[in-house]
Amino acid sequence: MHLGRYSFGIGDRFGRQGRAQLAALIEAKRQGVDIVPVWNKSNREHGIIGTKPADVRNEADAAVQAAGWGGAYFVDADHIGLDNVEAFIETSDFFTIDVAEFTGKRARSADIDSFVEGWRGLVGSHRIDGIREPVELDESRLRDIAGTYLAAVRQAGEIFRHVEARKGPGRFITEVSMDETDAPQTPVELLVILAAIADEGIPAETIAPKFSGRFNKGVDYRGDAAQFAVEFERDLAVIRFAVERFPLPHTLKLSIHSGSDKFSIYGAIAAGIRRFDAGLHVKTAGTTWLEELIGLALAGGDGLGIARDVYSQSLARIDELCGPYATVIDIDRRKLPTVAEVGKWTGEEFAAALRHDPACPIYNPNLRQLLHVGYRVAAELGPRFLAALDRYEPTIAENVTANLYERHIHPLFLVG
Repeated sequence: MHLGRYSFGIGDRFGRQGRAQLAALIEAKRQGVDIVPVWNKSNREHGIIGTKPADVRNEADAAVQAAGWGGAYFVDADHIGLDNVEAFIETSDFFTIDVAEFTGKRARSADIDSFVEGWRGLVGSHRIDGIREPVELDESRLRDIAGTYLAAVRQAGEIFRHVEARKGPGRFITEVSMDETDAPQTPVELLVILAAIADEGIPAETIAPKFSGRFNKGVDYRGDAAQFAVEFERDLAVIRFAVERFPLPHTLKLSIHSGSDKFSIYGAIAAGIRRFDAGLHVKTAGTTWLEELIGLALAGGDGLGIARDVYSQSLARIDELCGPYATVIDIDRRKLPTVAEVGKWTGEEFAAALRHDPACPIYNPNLRQLLHVGYRVAAELGPRFLAALDRYEPTIAENVTANLYERHIHPLFLVG
C-alpha cells in the first residue's frame, strides 16, 4: 500500500463535502496531475461535533461512489497517540502519528548509547545534493540530537507496531508528525530523526517537520517566505539523501500541516517539488467548513441568518473557542466587526469578508480565524445547520470545489 506522489488531506467537519472536494481532484486529473484524497478528522474534532471515525469512512466511501472516483483514497486517523488510536483502528488506513509532546523528553541513557553506537557512520561531513554547505555531525552532536528526539521516535515506533499488530503489515499508511514542536528541525537533526525512524522499522510514507514562521489556521503564512523556501528545499534534500542510505520507503515525502491558504509560500513549495522531483502531502481540511459558511451566506435567507448567528455566538464565546487553538491562531480582537455590523451585511459582503482573498478590501483575517474555530457553534445548531447544508448544497459545493482547485491545487501543481 502506497500513498502516491501527491496527496491532499481533504476531509470536512460535517461530512458533507466529499463529492465537491473530489470534483477539484477530478479536474486536476483532467489537467494531468494525479492527487490522492485523504479524508482526515482529528479526535478533538470528533469530540466537538459528536461524530465517530466510522462516519469519516462512510463519507469517503459514499463520496467516491457518487463521484465515480476510480483512484486510490485513504481515511486518516489524524494526530493520534496511544491514548486514542484504538477508536480509529477499524476504519482508518492512514495514521498520522503525533509525537511532538515527546520531543525533548530524554530517552534512557542506555538507549541513547545504543543508538549512537549503531549510527557512528553518520559522524562526519556529508555532502548532500541540494544543500550548499556540508552537513557536519560529530559524536557529541549526534548524542544531543538523540537526546532530544529519540524518545519521540521510539514512541512513534510503539504506536506503529500497535496499529500493525491490529491491521496487519502493509495495510496502512504511516505519517510521523513533529510539526508542533518549539523550533524547526535543522538538516542534521532531520537526518538523525530519519535514521531513528529507520531504526524503529517504521515504513513512513510522509513526515511532517516543523518549519519556521506561523502556520495559523485558515490564513496565510506569517514569517520569512525566503527562509521557509530554504528550509523546505533542505528538508527535501535530506529526505532524498536518507532514503538512498537508510531502510526507508523511497516514496517518503514531506507533509505540510495546516497547509491550507499558505498562498505566499505556495510558489516556493511548487518550485521545490519540481526541482527535487519530489512528492508532497498537504493537509487542507479545515477550510472546507469556511466555504460552507460562505455558501450559506451567499444563499441568503436562512443561510445568511445561520452565518450571522454562528458569528455572533462565536464572538460571545471567543475565549472558549480560541483556547484549544491558541498556538495556531492570531486574532486582533480590535479588528473584529460587531454583531450589529455583521447583521447589516448582505450575503455577498459576509462572503467577501470571510473568503481568503487578500486583494479584497473587506477581507478580514481576524473574522476568518474566529469562524475557523467556531465550528463548535455550528455543531450545536444541530438539525438547523445540517438541513441548511443540504438545502443550499449547490451553492456550497461550488465554493468548496473552486477553493480547493483554484487556490490550492492550481498554484501548487499546475503553475510553472
